[in-house]
Amino acid sequence: MSHREVLAAVRELAPTLRERAAEAEELRRVPDASIKEIEDTGFFRLLQPRAHGGHAVDPVIFYEAVKEIARACGSTGWVASVLGVHPWHVALFDPKAQEEVWGADPTTRIASSYAPTGTVTPADGGFRISGRWHFSSGCDHADWALLGGLVLGEDGAPLDMRTFLVPRAQYTVDPVWDTVGLRGTGSNDIVLDDVLVPEHRALSFGPVTALRAPGQELNREPLYRLPYATVFTTTISTPIVGIAEGACESYLDATRKRFRVSYGQKVAEDPFAQVRIARAASNVDASWLQLRRNIEELYACARRGEDPPTHLRARARRDQVLATERCVAAVDLLVENAGGNTMRTGPDPVQRAWRDAHTGRGHAANDPERALLLYGQGALGLDIQDTML
Repeated sequence: MSHREVLAAVRELAPTLRERAAEAEELRRVPDASIKEIEDTGFFRLLQPRAHGGHAVDPVIFYEAVKEIARACGSTGWVASVLGVHPWHVALFDPKAQEEVWGADPTTRIASSYAPTGTVTPADGGFRISGRWHFSSGCDHADWALLGGLVLGEDGAPLDMRTFLVPRAQYTVDPVWDTVGLRGTGSNDIVLDDVLVPEHRALSFGPVTALRAPGQELNREPLYRLPYATVFTTTISTPIVGIAEGACESYLDATRKRFRVSYGQKVAEDPFAQVRIARAASNVDASWLQLRRNIEELYACARRGEDPPTHLRARARRDQVLATERCVAAVDLLVENAGGNTMRTGPDPVQRAWRDAHTGRGHAANDPERALLLYGQGALGLDIQDTML
């Protein structure tokens, strides 16, 4: 399938995913049928290297598809985005690791939990890791996991930050996810007990941040010369943009028919409601336009064989956190004028979007002060060093 066919198939599937949104919340995970149907569109291969049966497309196509899925169901869009970006990261690993993941089955999916919450001990040929990793969205639908960990020196000081690639047979999933928003993401815990991870499946963040990862020798497509921080934080913000777009659409559908008894007025005729609609829609549009512009410019650098300049990396982080902030604010504007019935327990799509957007805002990638500080320092000509840039 071409990338255009994938995107068209995703759009065609969206109404079905919208119908299953309540089921996803009840299950506290995306329904298996939805994952299978998303897989059938070719979506999960958009960022997968061509050497292993993927499309390795312009990343804007991937984020556009994520946004379409999240418009229909926030939880499904979140999981699709997270699972869909992991082939990009695995493509940076040693080719031997890539072969282990995709050699027998190019449809293999990978989950993640990058916060270094476990313990890592160097061992002959690799590392022994143990512990509990939280918030692994969509892990029930994956056969491998990417887990973050700190390698410590003899004095206990961090020497290296690595990502460890572990097969499903070596970890267990603890179904602890039970939240107000993004309930359907199944962001459960992954638990390991003294697992040996060989060196070729332990990727250091240093070469990844420097855009000099070992997997680039095999996967020479420009897609794999993008900054990790931009790719992954945009992966978190884009579903929230889609959630806000879906909220705007649902709000308009309901408002066209709604009558406010207190004022004896159709809500659609209320000028204050009309102004809220304009503000919310502008916030959502601005968010997506900036995200898209930054990804396009970074991809253009990669296609020219250039390393992206620091100011562009910093701008991408600035706009990514502000995209989330604007979209949460947009949903808030709509909910404030949606009426009391929106807050009743039940499947109201605007209420679900409100819960989902606020829950997604809590992700570490959406910490605005940290990202905005980096941009401000760079704009003032100060040296900025950060692993998430």
